Amino acid sequence: MTPIDSDEVLAGRARFGQAIRDLGHSFAGHHSDPALLNEAAQTLEDLIARFDVGEIRRRDPSTFGDHRRYNYEQGPVGETYPDRPVSGNASPWGLDTEIHREGDDIVAYVTLRAAHEGAPGRSHGGVVSALFDDIFGFVQGVVGITAFTGQLTITYRAGTPLHTRLACRVRAGEQNGRKVIMTGELTVVETGQLVAEAHSVFITVDREVLVNSMRDTQSDT
Repeated sequence: MTPIDSDEVLAGRARFGQAIRDLGHSFAGHHSDPALLNEAAQTLEDLIARFDVGEIRRRDPSTFGDHRRYNYEQGPVGETYPDRPVSGNASPWGLDTEIHREGDDIVAYVTLRAAHEGAPGRSHGGVVSALFDDIFGFVQGVVGITAFTGQLTITYRAGTPLHTRLACRVRAGEQNGRKVIMTGELTVVETGQLVAEAHSVFITVDREVLVNSMRDTQSDT
């Protein structure tokens, strides 16, 4: 059985996840001399060795897909899964999103930073794609479904700027059987410029069947 993290552990993981993200952007965004690079690498390698002796950590299947229980109210959306790769506050790969429900839309406010750079001064397109995919997941809490991404199409309208506050706004549309269409836009908050649009097809699943299958998979490993 997956242990339940205490509030102290959750707070520590959130702080450490933030530090890892900030370190990545500081490293990517600044020149460093070889001495500092090698000293930092040794420090991190020592930390890795200490973390690796800990008990294997896996996500509890019972926490997956039960978006209906969140019942998102209007305004800020609280944490759903701290290790969620894009929006989790403990994720080393997080984008430090601020997520809100506005009407039936989910809006994620985000400022992409140095480690997200692809073309000079612009975000890598894969980061934008991952942002949309993750935030579409929160729409499930609005419409009361459990689903997986079946198809995701991104149309890039302009370069996505770094160090600029952005708004990723998404919502659910037509539902046809198990298919749920979701659409969204990424804009620059200050100017309203449209930089990307997204169209996705999500496939609904029976949550209990899904969770039980995940438990069976974990028990086999």
